[in-house]
Amino acid sequence: MTKDTHDSDVAFIQALAELLNKNDLTELAVKREYGENDRLDVRVSRQTQIVTMAAPTAAPAAAVAPAAAPAVAATVVEDPAQHPGAVTSPMVGTAYRSAEPGAQPFVQVGTAVKEGQTVLIIEAMKTMNHIPSPRAGTVKRILVEDGSPVEYGAPLMIIE
Repeated sequence: MTKDTHDSDVAFIQALAELLNKNDLTELAVKREYGENDRLDVRVSRQTQIVTMAAPTAAPAAAVAPAAAPAVAATVVEDPAQHPGAVTSPMVGTAYRSAEPGAQPFVQVGTAVKEGQTVLIIEAMKTMNHIPSPRAGTVKRILVEDGSPVEYGAPLMIIE
């Protein structure tokens, strides 16, 4: 590899990093083919930190009326990605809940699924990738809308 190619690769990787930040993405993967046995595989990612904070439980009596206490408790939200039954996206792409527009979705809330059964499709680079259920169980929650973009590791649904 020549120095010019190396310099252009560094500029290319810097451009990918800027694209990652500008579009608020968590990961990009690119392959560049230069010729036979000469290619560049690049994966640029950034670590996102999820901070979970519990709502305060004690407050001055004059500031909070007794009727407001249940509302404070309701603000604590469970992170679906941490659920043991979460099915996560294996790639970046667009999630589709059915095989084609207007067709019945693969699964709905309450559907019993078998291990390996297709639960949705993720389109990535014009390729339709069937996402199988990692376990047998019942679909409890669907966390993505049909046609919505998903990122690597994003929770797609909960199967228990």
